[in-house]
Amino acid sequence: MLNSFLSLFTHDIGIDLGTANTLVYVRGKGIVIREPSIIARHKKTKEILAVGRQAKRMEGRTPQTIETVRPLKDGVIADFDATTSMLTHFIREVHERPGGTKRVGFPKIPRPRIIVGIPSDVTEVERRAVQEAALSAGARQAYLIEEPMAAAIGAGMSVEEPGGIFVVDIGGGTTEIAVISLGGIVLNRGLRIAGDEMDEAIIAYLRMRYSLLIGQGTAEELKHNIGSALPRKPELVTVVRGRDLETGLPKSIKITSLEIREALSPVIQQITARVSETLEESPPELVSDIMERGILLAGGGSLIRGIDQFMAEQVGIPVWIADDPLTAVTRGTAKVLENPRLLAKVRVTGGLR
Repeated sequence: MLNSFLSLFTHDIGIDLGTANTLVYVRGKGIVIREPSIIARHKKTKEILAVGRQAKRMEGRTPQTIETVRPLKDGVIADFDATTSMLTHFIREVHERPGGTKRVGFPKIPRPRIIVGIPSDVTEVERRAVQEAALSAGARQAYLIEEPMAAAIGAGMSVEEPGGIFVVDIGGGTTEIAVISLGGIVLNRGLRIAGDEMDEAIIAYLRMRYSLLIGQGTAEELKHNIGSALPRKPELVTVVRGRDLETGLPKSIKITSLEIREALSPVIQQITARVSETLEESPPELVSDIMERGILLAGGGSLIRGIDQFMAEQVGIPVWIADDPLTAVTRGTAKVLENPRLLAKVRVTGGLR
């Protein structure tokens, strides 16, 4: 009863706390923040200088006194203080100053309830770290929900029914594979191979083949712009600029989508192989449901052109991509915020400070 009353005056929040990007949903307003999961801070004083896009623009361009930090690695907290600072910044941005203006003359708004999406295979210690970071950032209550469950809910799947739902969420740091039934995860497999490893594969490919060194930002652009899992007609060509490893001087080369596909292929094959293994381990009764419903793809990695068709050909089951797959987890947290009964059923843990 008290929570329902406080929710009338506060802005409850759903967060997809990703390795690459953080998305924030505010109850009644929708998704209001889509920012890179990165901060810039002073090395000695630890003062936060920039968060999100501003910090990402500083990456690789900072003087010796400033460092850019990615607080999460492989879907879990790598730097607790940096994660807390980032969450605090986002919570204050959407909660204390709605619409970007100060609420002069108004009483202090109650602290929000927060639901955070986390990888399904994290340890109890890692779960506690996420919850404590959310509470330290200003949450009244902090609940955790597994990302595959949130993605399925966000995609409109009926997770409480007794039928099998197969979800593959390819994020920045992890690929989450899960079989869901009756509001719970029957089987889950986490793979610490996802979008970041795709970027690294492109960097390694250009280094080995052309002695060209590029940054992660450039690799990410190549992945999004011309990356694919299957041949394209016509194949695309783009110019890449970097540093020649032999001379140390700037260098430009032409790269085709075929070459980027060759670089991405080992990573995509590893993800697909884990999907096949998970299907083989699934209960036969649920496999029949999965064959009928197909495999749900979510996360930024599902935007690689042709990855759904490639995976379907390899595993022999239809694969479909969620509408706006980048926001599936966030939309799932939003639906759970609106449904206390569903929250009680699907939450991993959570509660008061």
